[in-house]
Amino acid sequence: MAYPKVSIITIVYNNVRDIGHTLASVDCQTYPNIEYIVIDGASTDGTMKVIEGYRDTINILMSEKDKGIYDAMNKGLALATGDYVLFLNSGDELYEPTTLEKIFSNDDHADIYYGETKLINEEREIIGDRRHKTPEQFDWTSFKYGMNVCHQAIYIKRSLTSPYDLQYKLSSDIDWVIRAAQKANKIVNVKDYVAKYLVGGMSQQRHKQSLKERYEIFKKYYGFIPNLINHGVIAMRMMLHRLKNGKTRD
Repeated sequence: MAYPKVSIITIVYNNVRDIGHTLASVDCQTYPNIEYIVIDGASTDGTMKVIEGYRDTINILMSEKDKGIYDAMNKGLALATGDYVLFLNSGDELYEPTTLEKIFSNDDHADIYYGETKLINEEREIIGDRRHKTPEQFDWTSFKYGMNVCHQAIYIKRSLTSPYDLQYKLSSDIDWVIRAAQKANKIVNVKDYVAKYLVGGMSQQRHKQSLKERYEIFKKYYGFIPNLINHGVIAMRMMLHRLKNGKTRD
């Protein structure tokens, strides 16, 4: 069978603690047609020394200063030549060595593949699933109640992608996925775990700004009034989630 080329793009800056886990998860993949691109923001903490240990796995390595996370991601996207692209940033992992093989060992030829994500902590322990449940079916309207597919768990045909919008500093990935999904004709749920996501990223550290950006993105695509209603639903679901977790802890 023909294996489509998958461009995996990892961006990193001064993350010597976590980058090795991401590199190792790509290095151990059984899939035979990976293009691995690593974009480093001129790290000074030993990150590059860890990266050099995986030089045989990395097809393209760039280390230079950038203008932020999405500028770095755009650099990686511009270098990619694969049929599909996946952004797997420093600290995140592919779920298991056979992840890519399971996704692409079929004849679906989908525009987008997506799957489930497990959350992990700094000790690399699995702490559960994401609060937003992955939808059975996904299209460009599926984010109206929140980003229910993790960015690290979605594979998009490179021909459908465009650069990240740099006006958004923390939530441009939402805008990027929606734009690609608008062009997609066939989207496949692989019905399996495909990624491990390290909690505590930049969007969580600057949560208020992230929420403001998400609100503006959702308003742009879904409309002002529907977005107000949808955010009411989001707020109610959040309250129920916290109440449920509180009772569970008790």
